[in-house]
Amino acid sequence: MTAMTSPAIPTVESAAPIVLDPAGAHSHDEDKHLRAKGTAARVDVLGVTAWSVTDPTVLKSLLMSPDVSKNPRAHWPDFKEVVQTWPLALWVAVENMLTAYGDDHRRLRRMIAPIFSRPRVAALGEYIDTVVDSLLDDLERLDDGAPVDLREHLAYPLPIAVIGRLLGVPADQRPAFRAIVDGVFDTTRTAEEATANQKDLYRALHALVDSKTLHPGDDMTSLLISTRDDEGDGGTLTETELVDTLVLMISAGYETTVNVIDQAITQLLADPAQLEHVRAGRVTWEDVVEETLRVEPAVKNLPMRYAVKDIVLPDGTRIAKGDAILASYAAANRHPAWHGETADTFDATRPSKDHLAFGHGVHFCLGAPLARLEITTVLRRLFDRFPALTLAVPVNELEPLGSLISNGHRELPVRLG
Repeated sequence: MTAMTSPAIPTVESAAPIVLDPAGAHSHDEDKHLRAKGTAARVDVLGVTAWSVTDPTVLKSLLMSPDVSKNPRAHWPDFKEVVQTWPLALWVAVENMLTAYGDDHRRLRRMIAPIFSRPRVAALGEYIDTVVDSLLDDLERLDDGAPVDLREHLAYPLPIAVIGRLLGVPADQRPAFRAIVDGVFDTTRTAEEATANQKDLYRALHALVDSKTLHPGDDMTSLLISTRDDEGDGGTLTETELVDTLVLMISAGYETTVNVIDQAITQLLADPAQLEHVRAGRVTWEDVVEETLRVEPAVKNLPMRYAVKDIVLPDGTRIAKGDAILASYAAANRHPAWHGETADTFDATRPSKDHLAFGHGVHFCLGAPLARLEITTVLRRLFDRFPALTLAVPVNELEPLGSLISNGHRELPVRLG
């Protein structure tokens, strides 16, 4: 099934867009509602209208299509107006791989790709092992029988340590970055609050760039600075692209991994039979990670893409040129047409765990191998160290993050046993 272009097929539209809950309080129910509307549904994303695409086949086709852009300045007529007041303006206004299209995207991705090469990721394995063991030691010291928040004491500190090391962020500055990045994913904030958080983020990143310009090291920030200053043909970054690439790296490399660690632990503790599959050797930790990414992807909805020309989907839905498109990864991952009637169920023994958690096509996440390594390592070592680990509250009492983008819990209280 592929997206097609033809002005002859009539437009299919809802009478009014479905207003997405900024707090993401009942996202699975919301996803079912969106899927029931067909291949794509018009939605209101904090006041901005877009097409939520939930059919996995059609979504993959659109993500691969040159008729769909990530560049709002070139292909979203509403950009200049929206960016003034929209709380999610940062998600579309940055100038990095996330919002690049065509040659610009290829240029930026080519510069970043070597940082996530297989040898570089593998070389981080020993550091990840050390950080995880240290965090588990800290947990053991905390254990007095009372509940412990694993999101705060495990899921958070590992990714921020790894991305901090990659970017060259000094250890004492990482907590401040963490707080700012959490704000980027919080979609319950007002436009004013989001703008203030954005200023804090850029202030911190400019300070990092200034520091690394004076004292370069073996890190991504220093590499990007040298690329910015390179006089060679086609190899340079603008100052804006440099800083906005750091925005992307610290956001995508941190928050998303936190969420998958959180969700994987939750799934295993909510259904001990799944954990027994691992212990009995029927499935691997890698199977657990992939099924978590399918059932509970770190990012539920990713804003935005834009129609370069009129696009008519196979069911007759017409996305007009310039319309915004929301990639609804969570809804697509659980689509019955892809994973059958049990698509909503976490099952690590499922033969096919295909998903869109890392995107698809030219914008597929470069950091996927690193994220998988972090998550697999922490799960294996956590459950080896604390085999009697249990949730401290019923799973339905875990409170979701206030976000229609980020998919995790505010806290993950457990008893270490």
